[in-house]
Amino acid sequence: MTNINSTPLWTAVITPMNEDGSVDYSSLENILKAQDSAGNGILILGSTGEALNIDEEEARSVLEFTCKFERKVPLMCGIGGINLRETLKWTDYLNTLEIDCYLVVTPLYAKPGDEGQYQWFKAILDRAQKPCMLYNVPSRTGKDMSFSAVERLNSHKNFWAIKEASGSVERFAEYVKAAGENPRVYSGDDGMLPDFAKIGCVGLVSVAANVWPEQTHKYTQLALTQELKEIDLWVSATNNLFVASNPIPVKWLMAQAGQISNGTLRAPLTLDDMCKKDEVLASHNEINNWFKNYK
Repeated sequence: MTNINSTPLWTAVITPMNEDGSVDYSSLENILKAQDSAGNGILILGSTGEALNIDEEEARSVLEFTCKFERKVPLMCGIGGINLRETLKWTDYLNTLEIDCYLVVTPLYAKPGDEGQYQWFKAILDRAQKPCMLYNVPSRTGKDMSFSAVERLNSHKNFWAIKEASGSVERFAEYVKAAGENPRVYSGDDGMLPDFAKIGCVGLVSVAANVWPEQTHKYTQLALTQELKEIDLWVSATNNLFVASNPIPVKWLMAQAGQISNGTLRAPLTLDDMCKKDEVLASHNEINNWFKNYK
């Protein structure tokens, strides 16, 4: 299996659903096959996977299904919430499975300060038995990940990486500085990768790779080596995957492309909020045409 440090692209996999809202395991298997074939690391049960809208029994079922899938690429699973006791219980469960690493998001809703974040992350890092990627996504949590907490924890044996998704070049550079020599820093914004690659980024955790697995793999390679010429094309295309709350657009597009049976989401997310459909489809065609040059 590929080492996590030699996996520059991780796909934050959607959780496909049947029309009745149940998990669509047939489509999930197809997604896993596509990601494995493209050589992309697999991240399940993150925010793109609607993890907060999946109960624990379903989440365990999704995990066990994914762990049984024969793959060559590494597997990451999301850890997040606001209740530390429950979060540590979830971590204990994950430790029993064949998962390679964890994605640990900043505490939700509470907006803790430097010390609160330090204690939260340290408790999870201490309990985890796998490498952890700490995740900054203030648009969802309401609070940026603390630079101070990162710096204080950067020598922890389980602190492997950072996923930075604030959309700020300046903040990305500060995380690289706070990480020191240990944690690796990944982009959590598809379109920002070319900018972040200039200041120490080692890879991408991607939404776009759900619908464009091979294409985004090539994009990541070119962006990290600063050889990508069609930056504007990719920025425009990936921005179009966020014309509505993620994962509404990517699920809609995957259904249009026949990659999943339908684009069903769970409330409060709904396909009724999907907009700019023609622009999204146009971007899909442009990315596919771009990739033809590399086949």
